[in-house]
Amino acid sequence: MNEDPSSTAPAASLLLDDQLCFALYAAQRAVTALYRPLLDELGLTYPQYLTLLVLWERGEVPVKELGSALRLDYGTLSPLLKRLEVAGLVRRERAVDDERSVRIQLTGEGEALRARAVRVPAQLLVGTGLEVEEIARLRGDLHRLTETAASAASS
Repeated sequence: MNEDPSSTAPAASLLLDDQLCFALYAAQRAVTALYRPLLDELGLTYPQYLTLLVLWERGEVPVKELGSALRLDYGTLSPLLKRLEVAGLVRRERAVDDERSVRIQLTGEGEALRARAVRVPAQLLVGTGLEVEEIARLRGDLHRLTETAASAASS
């Protein structure tokens, strides 16, 4: 008697709902949709918000460090930073000691936006319907998954 392989070995299944990538994709889209109205009030896109989070946390940073933190390449990061600069939220300046290095810093307006953005995480938490502990556990699991997958992809 042949059993359905998807019932005994979900890792080998080709059913959409058995795919880890689809579960992550659907969750990412749903969470990003929760962010959208909150970020619209701030005049930010989701990638711009993530960029500002790094700058609010670390202060002035080289583009390379910012790209590493956000896991974005220079080709993706450069237009994003240009839009933030046009909006008056960041300033890009060449490092005095190394002309090849560009540093990103918040403007006064970018720093002031932090006070309005501080409510976003709590509002997002409410939107998910999850408890703080559940979010922390899920975030930890996702960090481990990211590191494991990144390591396997680079092998």
